[in-house]
Amino acid sequence: MYHYQLGISASEHDHFVIQSDQTNLLQSSAWAKIKDNWGNERVGFYQEDQLVGVASILIQPLPLGFSMLYIPRGPIMDYQNQDLVTFVIRSLKKIAKQHKALFVKFDPSLFLSNQMIGQEKTEASDVEAVITALTKQGVEWTGPTKDMAENIQPRFQANIHKEFFTEQNLSKSTRQAIRTARNKRIQVQFGGTELLDDFASLMKKTEARKSIHLRGRDYYEKLLTTYQGQSYITLSTLDLEARKTSLVQDLEKNQAEAEKFTEKTKPGKIENNQKEKERLEEELQFLEEHLQAGLRTVPLSGTLTLEFGGTSENVYAGMDEEFRRYQPAILTWYETAQHAFDRGASWQNMGGIENSLDGGLYHFKSKFNPIIEEFVGEFNLPTNFLYPLVNKAYKIRKKLRSK
Repeated sequence: MYHYQLGISASEHDHFVIQSDQTNLLQSSAWAKIKDNWGNERVGFYQEDQLVGVASILIQPLPLGFSMLYIPRGPIMDYQNQDLVTFVIRSLKKIAKQHKALFVKFDPSLFLSNQMIGQEKTEASDVEAVITALTKQGVEWTGPTKDMAENIQPRFQANIHKEFFTEQNLSKSTRQAIRTARNKRIQVQFGGTELLDDFASLMKKTEARKSIHLRGRDYYEKLLTTYQGQSYITLSTLDLEARKTSLVQDLEKNQAEAEKFTEKTKPGKIENNQKEKERLEEELQFLEEHLQAGLRTVPLSGTLTLEFGGTSENVYAGMDEEFRRYQPAILTWYETAQHAFDRGASWQNMGGIENSLDGGLYHFKSKFNPIIEEFVGEFNLPTNFLYPLVNKAYKIRKKLRSK
């Protein structure tokens, strides 16, 4: 016999999620504390006395006392067990009625396909059976959506797995970018709230550059404190004085080389020397302008990472575009992933990418040899006769907000 229980403990819930092959940050009990503008209900599904499924449900209030229930990357259960799936769906309907929910939306951590960059795609045939079984119970599948904005969570993500991640396995151009950043004396550090001001400033610059609305310092602080001990900021910085000193030394070497040129010196060598001199002088001028403005050590790029149950999520990243020449983002993301694996993570999710697998997010994240994972997407479980009208309004609102 199956039964469900509301309000199970955070420890019981999290233990089950971590032991599952569907482990993910969004089903950790602490995620509801981040989304504290939603309500939350933790439910456990039992077979006799054994816990066989869980769901951390977010509850979004709607007008007229109604609500919408959302289970991000859940429920966590064995989707091949038809009896269990049937029971969970029936239970969600009952829970929805308690909260006057018009529908339940969920997007389980199941994959339609996965693909290593440069290799053939692997299809997951068993997930098709899950879709069929759910639709027979009146659940609507939103299908293989084409646009990132059509789903709450990205349907495609770039996930680096520890066993495939080494600097040597990266492409030649990516390795060169990492060397360039290191050679230009970029320093990378890991920390927590003490790095928040610099990280938040980078996010503001990213927000302005991309003309998008991002979170503020308080939200980033909430992430770090809620997942205390399971979170970190990776920050790359540049000491302008140190870099200037290095450039002056390089310029002196360049001039010393030029003084040794004779009539027999090959024109190509002279030309290369002159180009190097111009590059050094241009960068020195760039640095001097910032030093004159009172800057000394500047943040260039940063990421914010959360960990849960052996997984790692790069949830936010920002960069100062003015210092793009130093290749800070590639070094920062590389060091972020390496730090995650050093701390015991088995994989690090770099976040969503365009569904078309062609765009800025895809091309940047593909530099790190990720596995491109295609989630099954969203399901809607109607629980009120008003659902068709509300769902139509929901789609229109989401489309407008994505513009």
